[in-house]
Amino acid sequence: MTAENEGHRTDVDKALLGHTTYRSLGEQHLSPAEERFEKGRRTIGLFLAPLITIAFLALPIDIPPNQQTLAGVLLGVIVLWVTEAVPIPIGGLLGVAIVVFLGVAPADEVLAAFGSSTIFTFIGAFILAQAMLKHGVARRFAFRILTLPRVGQSTTGVIVAFGAITCGLSAFVSNTATVAMLLPTALGILGVIAKLMQRRGVVAADFDPLRLRVGAAIMLMLAYSASVGGLLTPVGSPPNLIGRGLIEEATGERISFGQWMVMAIPICLLMFIALAIILLRLNKPEIRRIEGVADYLAEQRAEMGPLSRAEKNTLIAFGVTVTLWILPGVVAVVAGNDSDLYGTISDRLDEGMVAVFGAALLYLLPTDWENREFTLTWRDAAKIDWGTIVLFGSGIIFGALLADTGLAETIGTSVADSLGLTSVVAITVFAVLLAIAVSETTSNTASAAVVVPIVIPVALAAGVNPFVPALAATFAASFGFMLPVSTPQNAVVYGSGAVRITTMIRSGITFDIVGAILIIVFLPLMIGVVGLGGG
Repeated sequence: MTAENEGHRTDVDKALLGHTTYRSLGEQHLSPAEERFEKGRRTIGLFLAPLITIAFLALPIDIPPNQQTLAGVLLGVIVLWVTEAVPIPIGGLLGVAIVVFLGVAPADEVLAAFGSSTIFTFIGAFILAQAMLKHGVARRFAFRILTLPRVGQSTTGVIVAFGAITCGLSAFVSNTATVAMLLPTALGILGVIAKLMQRRGVVAADFDPLRLRVGAAIMLMLAYSASVGGLLTPVGSPPNLIGRGLIEEATGERISFGQWMVMAIPICLLMFIALAIILLRLNKPEIRRIEGVADYLAEQRAEMGPLSRAEKNTLIAFGVTVTLWILPGVVAVVAGNDSDLYGTISDRLDEGMVAVFGAALLYLLPTDWENREFTLTWRDAAKIDWGTIVLFGSGIIFGALLADTGLAETIGTSVADSLGLTSVVAITVFAVLLAIAVSETTSNTASAAVVVPIVIPVALAAGVNPFVPALAATFAASFGFMLPVSTPQNAVVYGSGAVRITTMIRSGITFDIVGAILIIVFLPLMIGVVGLGGG
């Protein structure tokens, strides 16, 4: 290692703490070939986005004008997102402004979606994550996972174990909350592995820890395994409850908590195995064995010493937040998710409000009362990734407009009519593909709310029991892994800076395809096993 390189040695902790949603070419460590590719991709996007929008608006399509305008603008925005021609949050805001300028809907109606509870979940969770990273709590959690028996010896073991933990938690805690609470630990694990690689000379002294393949694998495992785990129970994800309610209304068949889990467990297990294989193949970690990890962790733990007051305060705020996030799921298991008690608890303990409450505790718990110093300062909160919050807010807006203008329904019914679907298998395949496609550009909840009501009448018109296609659409609504706006989980991990948009698209589309196949093949079998969907 040369003295020059040593002088430019990367500070891993600083690099991970100062992550941003979007970095210009000058802010990244790129090879000449990578720089040429990135320049070309972004330049193409700048010209292609307006061309596609204008061309689509000029097409003679027999749909309402506001639907055609929305579709044209959304296509242009998707091009901007995929090519990163402008910072991704700006691409979304640009589309929102143009939608209003072109009269798709009034500004007040369009921007109302920015008041979504999910936005406040992001704000609160990011502030909590900032405290966990700043005060070292995330590193302690990472050390715990890395010292688990037969886990911390290899990057594969760490990634799979972390995914299993995420999957289990998200069965009872919302997917977004699960990813938000585990993000600091994921960054901590990445930091430990990056420092080990730096120490062993596996990487250049001035390397970028946010461009490691192992980091992308950890972050995508966090986001995608939360979606898989959310399918395990009816309360794991909002689309589950929406789909279940619509199916019961249409068919008269009610899916109990236990029946849902019996159906979901084998499918989710297969999904998780497929996910691990896909992520480890497409994002192959730079190192397989984490040699010397025990000695390194012992040395780091000794340096950290006992918990500081700031760490204790952070753990208190984090513990209160997680407890309130979990409580509705516990009530659902004990009292049933149809009970009045569950309805009251889940309504009042809204995850967004819980998140900002937990974050506020960091400004109430003192570290030095005499000098009126608290766990975080506002300067710390100002450093959170506001870009991700803006990005997902614009995604929510487009999702709401897809439903409100009727564009999603127009697309679904037009495709169904043109295909002439008559069999349960064909309608199920259509339902799964439509749900995944819709959820790529809107929230999973909106996807279920839009697609399931389309699928049920299509099935009834064909003389087919809608139970299987509708439940397949419900499961598929939790997919959509290609873009940061596809799910809140994607947005959270994209905001870490460790996952490039091209990496997310490549991994996401592969898992979308495999997941769709698993739902189409195995869900009808499991529905038959539990004795539902007959007649």
